[in-house]
Amino acid sequence: MLMACNNKTKEVTPVLKEAKTEVKQTAKQLLDSLKSKGFETFDYVDEKTKDTVIMQQYFIAFLKSGPIRNQNEEEAAILQKQHRAHLGKMYDLGYADISGPFGDDGDIRGITIYNVPTLKMADSLANSDPMVKAGRLVIELHPWWAAKGYSLR
Repeated sequence: MLMACNNKTKEVTPVLKEAKTEVKQTAKQLLDSLKSKGFETFDYVDEKTKDTVIMQQYFIAFLKSGPIRNQNEEEAAILQKQHRAHLGKMYDLGYADISGPFGDDGDIRGITIYNVPTLKMADSLANSDPMVKAGRLVIELHPWWAAKGYSLR
């Protein structure tokens, strides 16, 4: 969903995950829609491109090693399967945009970026993860701002 345009009334074409159909929407309409759902946003004009960039607050959950990591191999494998299913469900429901483990064996095991309007909602979703409930992981949440529609490269 690229939300950059030369003025607030230029049409943009975000793809809605839920309907999987294209809907023409102006930047103002998107801002109004996000605000009506409780999301924190702001916008600015990029000096170089003269495009309006819409910023939205997301929440990053750092999944850290928890105090209870003494599960046997079978229990850990079951928890890992439930954990992946939980994260997949969060993505499918549109609550999380990206999740993944880190490639080292540090204290921070992975991240999830929640696309929800409030810290309270992100906290509830993150703490409903079976790995967190079992104490194998703990959550550290932070608000994070990103431009709407930009993707990873």
